[in-house]
Amino acid sequence: MKKILAASALAIAALTVSPIISAPAIAQSKGVGVADVRVAAARSNAFQTASTQIETTYKAQIDQQQTRGQTLQAEVNVLIAKYNEEIKKTPRNETAVAAAGKAVQDKQRAAQTELGQIGAPVDLAIAYVEDQISLRMNEAIKAAMTAKKVDLLINPEAVIARENNVDITDAVVAELNRLLPNVSTAVPAGYQAGQLVQQRNQQLMDQARAAQGGAAARPATPAPAPTGTAPTTR
Repeated sequence: MKKILAASALAIAALTVSPIISAPAIAQSKGVGVADVRVAAARSNAFQTASTQIETTYKAQIDQQQTRGQTLQAEVNVLIAKYNEEIKKTPRNETAVAAAGKAVQDKQRAAQTELGQIGAPVDLAIAYVEDQISLRMNEAIKAAMTAKKVDLLINPEAVIARENNVDITDAVVAELNRLLPNVSTAVPAGYQAGQLVQQRNQQLMDQARAAQGGAAARPATPAPAPTGTAPTTR
């Protein structure tokens, strides 16, 4: 289960970190580093501790999902065997082959739906943990860049070659551990995956609009009174 939890962290940071870097920015950068923020999130103490807590809290659902998954896989295997038998028949009945193939696909889809429903509470708890970490990810990245004197950070996937000393992933982990020692695994009622980040982004947008509106509402500075003699009118 820990492997599944760790894998789910691969989506973290995509919500908050922009991978777009221009060539001039790279050329002008004084210190360039690389960091896999997805790996950093998975390695963080908050995520590791939360994973253990989730395994304990949702043990019944996890065990049920694994047991039921084995049963459903066995049922799918039976249908696959029947499909293979139909293919090998001579002459082959294409209608029977199509029906057997459809039976396999239908069973697989139904199995995925059933297992998804069983594991839904677990998935939601993981999403809540990821959401909380995502809220602090940019802050951790900026702190790590400052500590390592890096002013440009690149995703490892965009790098062709590098030295090991430019990787600051561990520094990002350290900052995450400092900023966010732990997170809650108690999912609030009505919570939806990604909700915290969406709310934060909406708040930032509202603040930006308010700031723009305030600037527009401020009266313009009056022009200085003209000096000299006023013109006379006829």
